Amino acid sequence: MPSPRQVVLASTSKYRRGLLERLRLPFECADPQVGEASLAGELPAATALRLAESKARAVAVRFPGALVIGSDQVASCDGVRLDKPGGHAKAVQQLTLVSGKTASFDTAVAVLDAKSAVLRSRVVPCNVTFRNLTPALIERYLRVEQPYDCAGSAKAEGLGIALIARIETQDPTSLIGLPLIALTELLGEAGLNLLT
Repeated sequence: MPSPRQVVLASTSKYRRGLLERLRLPFECADPQVGEASLAGELPAATALRLAESKARAVAVRFPGALVIGSDQVASCDGVRLDKPGGHAKAVQQLTLVSGKTASFDTAVAVLDAKSAVLRSRVVPCNVTFRNLTPALIERYLRVEQPYDCAGSAKAEGLGIALIARIETQDPTSLIGLPLIALTELLGEAGLNLLT
C-alpha cells in the first residue's frame, strides 16, 4: 500500500492550523516567509490569490514531494484594506469604519503538488455586515477579546459574532482564514480524498 502524501500548511497561523486539524489529516506547518503587501491597483481578491499561491510555492521548495497548502485573506471596507490591527488604537479605527457597513473578506486557498508542479487555487468571498457599533461597545469588545491578530478586528468564531448582523458566504470557514470546502475539493483534485 503506498504511503500517504505528505501535506504541508504554508502558514504559522494558529487559526489556519486549527481549521486544517478538522480534516483529521496528518500535516506539518512551515513559515512561507512571504511579504503580504498588495500591489498598486490590485483588487483584494487578486492580492489574496497571489499571496496564497506565493506562499505555497515558497514552501514547496523545501518539501519537493508534498502537497503544499497556501492561504491568504484580504479584508476591505469602503476601499480601505483591513489588515491585522496589531494594537488597540488601530482596532478601534477598523471597528469604527465597519460600523453599520458591509466588509468584504476574500480568502484564497492554493494546493500545490510539489511533485508535479500542478497548482490549483480558488478565492472564496465572504461579506460581513456589522451592527451599528458605539464607541463604548467597541471598547468593551476589544478589552475582552483583544483580536489584534485578526483582519477586521473581530473574531467571528468568538465574541466578535455579537458585533455582526449578517454573514454571506459559500463557506463559513473562509471567514476564519481557510475555506475548507474549497480546500477539500482541491485536495481531491490532487488525488487526496479524505474519506476514501
